[in-house]
Amino acid sequence: MLAQIVLFDGFDPLDVIAPYETLVAGGIPRVELVSAEGPRAVPSGIGSLTLHATARLAPEQADLIVVPGAAAAALDEIPAMLARALETPLPGMLAVVLNRPGAITATVCGGSMLLAMAGLMTGRPATTHQFGLDALAAAGAVAIDARIVEDGDLITASSVTSGLDLGLYLLERTLGAPSAHAVERLFHHERRGTVWRPAPTASQPVTR
Repeated sequence: MLAQIVLFDGFDPLDVIAPYETLVAGGIPRVELVSAEGPRAVPSGIGSLTLHATARLAPEQADLIVVPGAAAAALDEIPAMLARALETPLPGMLAVVLNRPGAITATVCGGSMLLAMAGLMTGRPATTHQFGLDALAAAGAVAIDARIVEDGDLITASSVTSGLDLGLYLLERTLGAPSAHAVERLFHHERRGTVWRPAPTASQPVTR
């Protein structure tokens, strides 16, 4: 299994590190930090902190993609940072993943805003930071005030610290509950909140 966590200029470090460490600890065979441009040093939105993308985002091969949000000195700067990410090849690559059967796309915090601004989540339930829910709805998504929202193979997590809960949920979904439970015990952390899912219909029952 290949999991790739996307870096773009101005990303929020905790959105990246929390799911990265969780997935690695849980035993996902390959977890990579990637960018749309390929291997490079990618500056975060916090101080001088930079992480290194070791590979290019592989939308045709990755089984799981995690998209973080952005960080800035002021909240009103974040939309502009996300807009700059939309000027890269990233939106087109994410569209490929979202349209690939079986591939899971996950976001942390403003990562869902990035997808919504790119027109990739129209009409789909999703969550983001509490301060961005109105903007998420304005961008065409169905904004849900929940810690984690699952809509099939699109899984969104709300605020910065939810990246840890997202990682645990992704472990449960891909490797099973024992893997997620083992990492919960290792990290001395219990997942918070209820995973929100659309109500099933008679023709579309929930399957687990």
